[in-house]
Amino acid sequence: MRSLDPDILRTFMVVAEAPSYAEAGQRLNKTQSTVSVQMRRLEEIVGVELFEKRGRKNELTTPGRELLDYAIRIVRLNDEAVGRFHRPAISGRIRIGTPDDYAETYLPEIFGRFARTHPTVEVSLDCRSSEFLIRSLDEGELDIALITMMRPDPRARIVHREQLQWVAAEGCESEKASPLPLAVWQPGCTWRKITLESLEGAGIPYRIAYSGTNAVALSMVVRQGLAITAMPLRMAGRGFRLLGSAEGLPALSSFDIGLLRGADANPVVDAFYDHVVASFEALEPIAA
Repeated sequence: MRSLDPDILRTFMVVAEAPSYAEAGQRLNKTQSTVSVQMRRLEEIVGVELFEKRGRKNELTTPGRELLDYAIRIVRLNDEAVGRFHRPAISGRIRIGTPDDYAETYLPEIFGRFARTHPTVEVSLDCRSSEFLIRSLDEGELDIALITMMRPDPRARIVHREQLQWVAAEGCESEKASPLPLAVWQPGCTWRKITLESLEGAGIPYRIAYSGTNAVALSMVVRQGLAITAMPLRMAGRGFRLLGSAEGLPALSSFDIGLLRGADANPVVDAFYDHVVASFEALEPIAA
């Protein structure tokens, strides 16, 4: 029976994102010829063409995109299995900061991965605004912060990009009110800034009906039909109706999620940092 080598799959995952085999080789610290040989070998194993030439870029074919989904899952399970039985004997405490909406959406998977390989580490979680978390990190009160990128920060590693989406409650028409009733986060929030600037740029009158720092509370307000809001498409679950140009609303921009670490390096911080990066790399795209 044919089998898939995790090392080749790791190369495939990088090639799928890189503009060329040469760039993928640089990221992997492998020669371009090695990358090419591994991709040919992978195509031989699965029996289909994984790439097609588009100008100077190798783009995934439909079978290539399907295999990428499997590759992400196989590599993730491989790493968890190896880590489970060969994990470094580390223990201690790590202090993590994140906005509460990220805690609900992303941290369950991250914490689950981390606990399976480092079950004796104590995790302390602080849910605040990104601006507050950056200050806390700089003051040595946090080890790692997962933040919304309000501006470029050379210290931060961008781990994910999300698209903001207008949403309203199912069964109501809050978007037809004028001025438009909004539920938004407190001043300083990137989502709030994007939301208000988009409406002002489109000349749409609005009023801030509700504001706060708790994602659950703001979602409840929207689900009750009292206002509309803008949130990441990944978070717009049951009870929400997606809005857009058909309702006369302007397009919303995307935003980056960044990962910051404090100045003190230790094995616990290193391990958790790697788990965060791996979890975001394994996220499957969300279709509107």
